Amino acid sequence: MVPLNQAKRVVIKLGTGVLTSGIGELDTTRIEALCHQVKTLRERGIDVILVSSGAVGLGMGKLGLEQRPKDLATQQACAAVGQTILINTWQKGFDPHGLTVAQILLTREDLRAKHRHNAVFNTVERLLATGAVPIVNENDTVSATEIKFGDNDTLSALVASVTNADQLFILSNIPGLIDMQGTGEVVPYVEKMTPEIEAMAQGTNQVTSVGGMVSKLSAAKIAHRAGCGVTIGSGQDSELFNKLLAGESVGTYFAPSPAPVKSHKRWIAIQDHTYGTITIDAGAAVAIQEKGKSLLSAGVINSFGEFEEGDVIRIRTEDDKIIAHGLASLDAIDLSAIMGLQPEAIKATFPELHSSVIVHRDHLVLLD
Repeated sequence: MVPLNQAKRVVIKLGTGVLTSGIGELDTTRIEALCHQVKTLRERGIDVILVSSGAVGLGMGKLGLEQRPKDLATQQACAAVGQTILINTWQKGFDPHGLTVAQILLTREDLRAKHRHNAVFNTVERLLATGAVPIVNENDTVSATEIKFGDNDTLSALVASVTNADQLFILSNIPGLIDMQGTGEVVPYVEKMTPEIEAMAQGTNQVTSVGGMVSKLSAAKIAHRAGCGVTIGSGQDSELFNKLLAGESVGTYFAPSPAPVKSHKRWIAIQDHTYGTITIDAGAAVAIQEKGKSLLSAGVINSFGEFEEGDVIRIRTEDDKIIAHGLASLDAIDLSAIMGLQPEAIKATFPELHSSVIVHRDHLVLLD
């Protein structure tokens, strides 16, 4: 575990329940306390990026809506109204500390395209270099089903991955991962995500809490792969970061992977949309999983999808287990012609194809 006082960069995700005291009502006292904690972290030389929920709920209050609207257009309208209230409230909270906030609104599409993924990274880097506090939220005003993150837990983990954060804090009204079927206490430390750990998310009678913890564990998986530690804790604790800086154990800490995905491959690792799937034999699976080799044509059994060279594709074993993502070195048509062939056969039959590499190891990411 990397102690907080040794971290260089952290992402803090704040749930709606932490920031509001009711529909359309921001808890300004809590926001002021959070701003003070961010200032403390900054004084320790720690970069801080916030992921803030609350826009839709604030918009509902301003528009006089007591129930969350079911139609997308009204939800988007609420987000448009609420986001301005949210970001202005954050700025007021940071004004006494002389800090400037910067609003970043994202959709899934912004992280699917590599050039936009890189633009997000570069923008955050420049903002932090100028001393601003980036505040990220999903761009709910334009988000449709196919480009939504789904929840800000997932968004925060992706932001942590993109920005190379050391630690991610997911703060809500939940004090941590609770072992409801066992001790009933908060689990202080999780070294690895196991079926037993994931089952703990099913141990509550409150439907909303089940969904909440499920999404938090999913986010922890994403951050784990990027080498980022994750703390799930209570945003109601005004001394949480002071306790962590003092070395106390707070909430549930999920350890980062001891062999994280390299930074230049993280764009591949976080893709939720792929353009095709190829099935490989057992020998090829061993080569890429255990020996760090590139995927060659000889090990490919079949291919599905209409992908182009450079598209992200999934790699699966004969028993249908997805084991990797990678960038295709050739398109689906060329692959269908050479899969299963040895390099000599490819050179003799298809001289225009200069390599038997389907996915180079530098563009291949193993999945947990």
